[in-house]
Amino acid sequence: MNPHRNPPNPRESQAFGAISAAARAGALAALVCLAPSVASASDHKSAPPAKAANTYPAFDTHPDEHVTIAADPCDDPKLCPFFRLPYIEHGLLPIRVVITNDSDRALSLDDARMQFITADEQKIPAATEDDINRRIFTYHSTQPIHIPFDPFPIKRTPVDKKISQDDNDFGFQGTVVNAHTTLAGYLFYDIKDLGDPALRHAELYVKMVHTLDGKRELFAFSIPFDKWLDANPDAPSNHPRR
Repeated sequence: MNPHRNPPNPRESQAFGAISAAARAGALAALVCLAPSVASASDHKSAPPAKAANTYPAFDTHPDEHVTIAADPCDDPKLCPFFRLPYIEHGLLPIRVVITNDSDRALSLDDARMQFITADEQKIPAATEDDINRRIFTYHSTQPIHIPFDPFPIKRTPVDKKISQDDNDFGFQGTVVNAHTTLAGYLFYDIKDLGDPALRHAELYVKMVHTLDGKRELFAFSIPFDKWLDANPDAPSNHPRR
């Protein structure tokens, strides 16, 4: 979803030159007004391509099942500037989950559970779009509008468009990991109320991954974030908030 403008058409340029000076000034003023939105769309960045899971600092490999899952947090907004909203500033940690399937059978993530397990064994599921919307925007703005004597409240838009756009662009683009391929997507975890550093001695726990035919469930994966912290000593997560 990165729109690009088409190059100018020579005929359109000639027609523009034939417009009177007053009309030309008005057209230029309109273009100036539109410039910020055009720049915003064209400047939108993409996430870097996902690599094989075993190339990231924090991963767990099942040699017998020929599957590797990595967890790559982004705790610094400068390192994931492609997001449209400041999730990190609101206590929502983006974690890119990378699944590399080196087996000969496709895998299904339809029933998969990907939980953030804290050092004291709290289980935090991935945030839903509604969870994210409630955290970033005011509680009041997500509530229905009640009109006196009207039993049917007018519902506000439940999820901000930018949240859905980020999920479409950077979340999982499907639930099937084909044989000999890598699938990746960002999930968000609410770590606002966790002690610092939230990643220390925590892990991403992934379970209920099945073969696509449903005949086999893979063993659970445990990806320790300590490996990521050790590989990124300058990361904000290595320096508790004050």
